[in-house]
Amino acid sequence: MHIVYKADNLFDAHLVKHALEDAGIPAFVFGEQLLGGMGELPLFGVLRVGIPDVARPQAEDIVAALDLGQGPSDPISDADDWAGQPA
Repeated sequence: MHIVYKADNLFDAHLVKHALEDAGIPAFVFGEQLLGGMGELPLFGVLRVGIPDVARPQAEDIVAALDLGQGPSDPISDADDWAGQPA
């Protein structure tokens, strides 16, 4: 089993899973059951999409083509406007 994608949220994890399955690659979402364990607090780093080792090259190409990309490391920038007012 190879982890082909580490997801920040459940939507991205299932988007990757379904894209892989559409290409004929069996995929599994690990950590989905842990999301409710912390109640309303966000729990990061637990969602992973796994695939069989033999499908790794094709799966990595499919995930890269989805262009899910990582957002900015700091979600709030000094350049952001707040209520129309410069920061």
